[in-house]
Amino acid sequence: MQRSRYVVALIFCLAACLGASNFHAYAQSTSTQRPRILGIDHVSFYTTDPDGVNKLYSGTLGLTSTSPVERGGLVRFMVGKQWVGYSNAPDPNAIDRMDHVAFATNNIVALREYLAANGVKVPAIENHGDHSMSVTVLDPEGHRLEFVERGKSQASPSPDSAVSRHMIHVGFLVKDRDAEDHFYRDLLGFHLYWHGGMQPDKTDWVAMQVPDGTDWLEYMLNHPEHPDLKLMGVLNHISLGVADMKKAQAILESHGWKPHGSEKAQMGKDGKWQLNVFDPDLTRIELMEFKPVEKPCCADFTGPHPSE
Repeated sequence: MQRSRYVVALIFCLAACLGASNFHAYAQSTSTQRPRILGIDHVSFYTTDPDGVNKLYSGTLGLTSTSPVERGGLVRFMVGKQWVGYSNAPDPNAIDRMDHVAFATNNIVALREYLAANGVKVPAIENHGDHSMSVTVLDPEGHRLEFVERGKSQASPSPDSAVSRHMIHVGFLVKDRDAEDHFYRDLLGFHLYWHGGMQPDKTDWVAMQVPDGTDWLEYMLNHPEHPDLKLMGVLNHISLGVADMKKAQAILESHGWKPHGSEKAQMGKDGKWQLNVFDPDLTRIELMEFKPVEKPCCADFTGPHPSE
């Protein structure tokens, strides 16, 4: 009896210290365990030029194309077991060409329950032609976010012509870092991998690594409230990992690509070699080496680096 009274008193003490709302949120988030979030499954964009997209991905980047598995999709380009998808732009004048970002989980049923238990509005689970299952939600800033449990079928090996076999990060415009952190860090378990900026004392990019893998989501901060199509294409982007940028560039050149304008190899602020190419709608596809070769500006890395 005395022990029971002690436990009750301790609970009330915790509630008083944390505040009623924080205590409730803590109890709620621990009552349903979050399943694993493993990495990027796929990213889907809109296009006004399907032929140009195919020329870039199948030709320049050397990736294999395959049939779509989502409604409205035109084509998918395989990056190892991951993929980049395209569908027709519903509004050719819209400046945002990113449709949605998808992360892989090991248990979509449990993850849906976890999200619902924490106040996230989640629809029913959807089944797809590749035997995967998914749910789609909105993050605090309205980005469409999909969680996918992959099917049993295995992707075919990437051809030797493929410039990359691992999509290592995806980035998009973020206006309210605190709100996004509450969702991705506090709720989903993402953690800081690196942050930096054009100036050492300013944070323009925040890399939030998935809790159970090496892929990351990049917050693109400090940009105009109404960016144009070109800037939005730079911000809302994907990154394909490569082990050696010189070899990756040689592959591109063997497919007819030549450095020009902003499409050239350069050292990033994070100490990694990178090279940007752009699709016909100005969406950026960034090639990036898996590991830094120089000391990064602004902050040290706090998580493991990706690999092939």
